[in-house]
Amino acid sequence: MSLLLDLWTIVAVTAGVFFFLAGTVGLLRFPDTLTRLHALTKADNLGLGLVVLGLLPRVGSPLAGLKLICVWLLVLLAGATASQLIARAVRRSGPPV
Repeated sequence: MSLLLDLWTIVAVTAGVFFFLAGTVGLLRFPDTLTRLHALTKADNLGLGLVVLGLLPRVGSPLAGLKLICVWLLVLLAGATASQLIARAVRRSGPPV
């Protein structure tokens, strides 16, 4: 059973890191602000979710697992709010550059 948990943790955290890197590549390569923002928020939210899911079997107590999930949800909410504010500011300032 421990081998399966180890394997799950390695696969999920590795996939999460892959999505973080994909979001960074999108941030650096896409041509305008809105597409960069879209790539970064989508990939980072999925990457963090996979990292949290990979770490959940490793926590010592259910309270620690709940804290991990709460941090993930807080980051989802903050990322969505910040991306909406940035997109609104870009839209008001004119065409994306």
